[in-house]
Amino acid sequence: MLHMNMADLEAGMVAAATDQGNSTRSQDDAATLIPNSGNLGSSNRSTKTARFKDDDELVEITLDVQRDSVAIQEVRGVDEGGSGHGTGFDGLPLVSPSSKSGKLTSKLRQVTNGLKMKSSSRKAPSPQAQQSAKRVRKRLDRTKSSAAVALKGLQFVTAKVGNDGWAAVEKRFNQLQVDGVLLRSRFGKCIGMDGSDEFAVQMFDSLARKRGIVKQVLTKDELKDFYEQLTDQGFDNRLRTFFDMVDKNADGRLTAEEVKEIIALSASANKLSKIKERADEYTALIMEELDPTNLGYIEMEDLEALLLQSPSEAAARSTTTHSSKLSKALSMKLASNKEMSPVRHYWQQFMYFLEENWKRSWVMTLWISICIALFIWKFIQYRNRAVFGIMGYCVTTAKGAAETLKFNMALVLLPVCRNTITWIRSKTQVGAVVPFNDNINFHKVIAAGVAVGVALHAGAHLTCDFPRLLHASDAQYELMKPFFGEKRPPNYWWFVKGTEGWTGVVMVVLMAIAFTLAQPWFRRNKLKDSNPLKKMTGFNAFWFTHHLFVIVYTLLFVHGTCLYLSRKWYKKTTWMYLAVPVVLYVSERILRLFRSHDAVGIQKVAVYPGNVLALYMSKPPGFRYRSGQYIFIKCTAVSPYEWHPFSITSAPGDDYLSVHIRTRGDWTSRLRTVFSEACRPPTEGESGLLRADLSKGITDENARFPKLLVDGPYGAPAQDYREYDVLLLIGLGIGATPLISIVKDVLNHIQGEGSVGTTEPESSSKAKKKPFMTKRAYFYWVTREEGSFEWFRGVMNEVSEKDKDGVIELHNHCSSVYQEGDARSALIVMLQELQHAKKGVDILSGTSVKTHFARPNWRSVFKKVAVNHENQRVGVFYCGEPVLVPQLRQLSADFTHKTNTRFDFHKENF
Repeated sequence: MLHMNMADLEAGMVAAATDQGNSTRSQDDAATLIPNSGNLGSSNRSTKTARFKDDDELVEITLDVQRDSVAIQEVRGVDEGGSGHGTGFDGLPLVSPSSKSGKLTSKLRQVTNGLKMKSSSRKAPSPQAQQSAKRVRKRLDRTKSSAAVALKGLQFVTAKVGNDGWAAVEKRFNQLQVDGVLLRSRFGKCIGMDGSDEFAVQMFDSLARKRGIVKQVLTKDELKDFYEQLTDQGFDNRLRTFFDMVDKNADGRLTAEEVKEIIALSASANKLSKIKERADEYTALIMEELDPTNLGYIEMEDLEALLLQSPSEAAARSTTTHSSKLSKALSMKLASNKEMSPVRHYWQQFMYFLEENWKRSWVMTLWISICIALFIWKFIQYRNRAVFGIMGYCVTTAKGAAETLKFNMALVLLPVCRNTITWIRSKTQVGAVVPFNDNINFHKVIAAGVAVGVALHAGAHLTCDFPRLLHASDAQYELMKPFFGEKRPPNYWWFVKGTEGWTGVVMVVLMAIAFTLAQPWFRRNKLKDSNPLKKMTGFNAFWFTHHLFVIVYTLLFVHGTCLYLSRKWYKKTTWMYLAVPVVLYVSERILRLFRSHDAVGIQKVAVYPGNVLALYMSKPPGFRYRSGQYIFIKCTAVSPYEWHPFSITSAPGDDYLSVHIRTRGDWTSRLRTVFSEACRPPTEGESGLLRADLSKGITDENARFPKLLVDGPYGAPAQDYREYDVLLLIGLGIGATPLISIVKDVLNHIQGEGSVGTTEPESSSKAKKKPFMTKRAYFYWVTREEGSFEWFRGVMNEVSEKDKDGVIELHNHCSSVYQEGDARSALIVMLQELQHAKKGVDILSGTSVKTHFARPNWRSVFKKVAVNHENQRVGVFYCGEPVLVPQLRQLSADFTHKTNTRFDFHKENF
C-alpha cells in the first residue's frame, strides 16, 4: 500500500503509465480496449493498482494502461483494514465515503486527461488502433450534458407511443389477438405505434431475432418481454435495440447497405419522400463521418458518439434563456396558485378578460343596449295603441323586433365596407378604441341578431297577429278599419298574398338560404361525398347566395313602405335606417369596379409542392400597401364574377406584387390548372414543380397566361406590426403568407432600403408618418409537408444572408417528423446535424435555417421572449387554422399579467 498526498498522486500515476508504455503490444486489439470487456489480462494491455491516502481517507485506484491512453478502471474507497467501500466505473465512484474522496476522484480525472495528452505525442498507432482508441474515449467521455442528451434520445416509447403502460398494451393485445397470439403485422398497432407499420415490423424482427423466435406471431408473455425491452430507460439498452434493428445479420457491424435501408425506413416513417430519394447521398455522408478509415462498416460505438455529440440539444438549451435564475423566477410566477379561493379566481379571470377584450366589450355592450332600447321603445309605443286590444303582446313583440331588425339590417353592411375600414384604421386613431380586426366576426354577430329579429317578427305576425285579427269580434274590428279596410279580411291567405305578406315571406326564405350556406360546415364544403347536398355547398354557393342580399334589400324597402299599421310617411322609418349604409356600400362596389378595370401584368409563376401556386405580378399604378394586408383577385378565365381574397407575400419595398395560393376549392383548383398549362419544369437551381418567368422573354407557352384583376389593398390585423418593439409571428401551413411579407419588410428596414413612407397605403404628410419601432422579430412556421419549405426558400436564404445582426430569428418546424428523441426520427436528426455541419444546409428546407421536428412548445417560446425582452411590447400575430387560437391567446394573457412583458395577441381571419 502506498501512502501519498495529493501532490504525489499525479507523479505516481504518470510513472505507472510510463512503465507500461515501454512494453510492446499488438495493434489489432480493438476488442480488448473496451472497458470491462473481461479481457484485462491480455498481453496487449495491463492494469496497475495503487492505494493513495489523502488525509484520513484511503483510495485504491486501478488503471487500464495502454501505450496511447490511460483510463481509470476502478476507484475503491477502503478503510484502514483494507476492506472496500464501493467500486466505480469510468472513474466515477459508486459509493463516495466522504466529500474528500469525491475531491480526490475529481483530481484523478484531471490527471487522466493529462496522461492522454502526454501519450498522444508518442508513435502513432495503425488506423484500426486509432479507431478503437477513439471509440474507447468516446464511451468514457459521457459527460453530464451528453448523458442528458442520450437519455432523451432513442425513445421507442414516447408520450404518443404506448406510454400508457402495459395495461393498455395488454388491452389492445386482447382486441387484436387471433387464437391467443399477435400477428407480426399488428405489432405496431398493439404497442401504440400507429402510422409506422414498416418501422414497427423491423423492430419486431430485431427483437425476435435476438431471442431466436422464428415464427411470425407472439404470445402475450413474449409481447410483454418485447415491451419491457422497448420501455427500458437505460440508454445502452436502447442503443443496442436500435443497433440490432439495423444490423440484420447480427455481426455487430453496420454496412453501407444497412445504413441506407434504415435511412429509407426512417424517412418513410416520417413521410419525408425527398430524403428517401437521396438515401444514397446521405448514406455516404454518414459513412464518411463515422468510418474515416474506410473499413466499410461502422460499429455501435460510432453510432453512440454521433448521438451524444448532437449540438442541437446544447444549442436549444443555450438559446432558451440568457438567465437561468430569471427563467426560474419566471416559472415560479407563472405557476398556478392553488390556494386561491374560487371567488377570487373567477374574479381574477374576469378582470383578465376585460383587460384583454375591453374594445370588444364596449362595442358589444353598446350594440346590445341599442337593440334593447329600440325594442322597448317600440314595445311601449304599441302597448298604448288600440291594436293592442286585439293582437295583444304579439303585435308589441313583432314591432319591437322589427325596429331592431331595421337597425341591424343597416348595421350589417358597415363591417364589410372594406375600403372605408382600411382608410379609418390607417388614417385615424379610431382603431385605438374600435376593434377593426374583428369586423368579420362583428358582421356574423349582427347577422345572428338579424336572424333573431326575423324569427320574432315573422313568427309573431304569422302565428299570432293574423289569426287573432281573423277571429276578432265586429266591435273589436271596428278599430282596425282605418288600417285593413271596411271589409274584414276573409281568410289567412289574404295577409300572405298582400304586398306586405309576400315580400316578408320571400325575404325570410332568401335570408334563411344565405344564412345556412354561410355556416363553416357548408362554406368549407365539409359534407361527405355521399351527401346529396355536397354539390350545393362550397365557396361558390356561399358567394352567390350571399349576393341575394340585393333582392333582400330591395324587398325590405318595399316591405317597409307598405305597412298595415303605419300610414304617415315619417313613421315609415325603414329608409331612414338604410339610406346611409346602402349608399356607402354601393359606393364601395363602384370604386372596386373602376379600380379593378385594368389587368395586372404577370411576371413570374411557380407551382410548388403542397398544391401551392405563387403569382408574381406588376404593381398597378398608384398601388400602395402595408405588409400584412390582403387583396382580392379575379381571373376571368376561371370565373367572370368571383373575387377571392389572398394575403400579400411581397414587401412594400419590392418592385412586384406576389401572392401564394393553396388550392383547396373549385376556383383555386381551376386557377392552378390554367396557369400550370403555361409553365415548364424548373431548371437546375430553381425550386418548385413548374415555373414560368416572363422576365426571360415571352414564349408561346407563357403568352397564354390568363388575365388577373386585382382589388385592394385591404386592412388586416397583421398590418399593425409596426407599432411593436418585438414581433412574435406564428404561421401554420399556408397561414405564413401575411407573415412572410412582414419578415421581408423588417429585413428591408434593417438594410435601410425600405422607408416608412413606402409602407403607407396612401400619401400622407411627413408629420403623420410613424417611426418603424420593431427591433426584433421571431418567426415560427409550422407545416406538415417537407415540400412546403420550397414556398419561401428565397426569403429564408435572403434573411440568412443579409440579417448580419440576427434581428430576425427564423424557426421552421415540420410536424410530420416525430419529435426529437423518438427512435423513428433519431437517424433523421443525425443526418440533419451532419448535413448542416458540413454543408450549412438543412436537409428539409434546403436553406441555412435548421428545421425543428414536431410542434413547438409554445409555452417555452413565450417564456423565451418574455425573458429576453423585459418591459417591452410584443405583438403576437397568428395566421392559420383556428385550433391553436385558444392556446396562444391564453399564453399571451398569462405572460402579460404575470411578467413585465406585454403580449398583444392578433388573429388573422383565415
